[in-house]
Formats: sequence, structure tokens, C-alpha cells
Amino acid sequence: MKLPVSTEWLLHCATSLAQLEPRATASAAQLAEHYDLPAPYLAKQLQALVRAGVLAATTGPRGGFRLARKPAEITLLQIVEAVDGPSSPYECREIRQQGRGALPAEECRNACILAAKMADAHDAWRRSLAGVSLADILGELPAWAPERTRSLLTGAKDAGSGRRGTPR
Repeated sequence: MKLPVSTEWLLHCATSLAQLEPRATASAAQLAEHYDLPAPYLAKQLQALVRAGVLAATTGPRGGFRLARKPAEITLLQIVEAVDGPSSPYECREIRQQGRGALPAEECRNACILAAKMADAHDAWRRSLAGVSLADILGELPAWAPERTRSLLTGAKDAGSGRRGTPR
């Protein structure tokens, strides 16, 4: 399964926003600069999270994006599905009924075993992502990461421990 690059962007942006103080916001431009991403395209993608109720957006000079709910109430699945939708990436086209090796219709009354196994795998993947919240992710970040992220996104003077690079 291959997800669009914007999925990675939004997972990281949501994680960064989860590290901010409650009610603090970061603009699309700040997030884009933080990750060296194209701001107009990122802003469009962030709106998908707003529509899904994952983020809230405010306008004005101090406007930006923030989590719409507590990190413990936002799962990775909700973020992924806001961008990519809930559909399975596998689509059975019943080729077992085509070509020289075509099976008769009466042999195809039950779902294709391959389609069933792919659906099982997709369901397991979804359950796995649904079982991980942003709070779980925050709990696994290095101790210095949230302060650094807050500092870099909000322009505070202290950049934490001075570590370079972007935490997870």
C-alpha cells in the first residue's frame, strides 16, 4: 500500500500541533517552513483535517491551526482517512472469471479468496491505526522534542536542548 506524500505531512503536522500549549496555533506557513513544504499545498491539505474535525482553524493575525480535540481523542486512522478516505487500496475486478482460465459463474458465488484476504489485511491495518492516538505518539517522543517544537513553531527564544533536526 502506498499512501500519498500528503499523508506523511499531515501526520507530522498534527503531531507538531499536539505538542503546542493548549489553544496555541501554528499557521500553514509556519508548519510549511518547519518541514520545508510548499505552504499553499499544505494549507489545502490541512483543510481536510479541519473538515474531518481533527483540527480547528482560526483566522486573523494570530490565527492558524490547532487540534480540535485532545490528543488522546485523535487517532492516526482519523488523520489518514481525512486525507485518503476509508476505501481499501485493493479492488478485486474478478479476473478469475475472465480469459482462457475463466471459472464458471457458479464457481464464483463466494467472494474471491484473494479479495477476502486483502480485506482482512486492510481491516487489520485500520484497527492498528485506530489503536494509536496522538497522545500515544507524544508519549514516545524524546523528552526534549515538545519544547523544541513549541519553540520553533511559536518563535519562543529558547530552542530547548539545542538539538538539530526535526523530532519524529
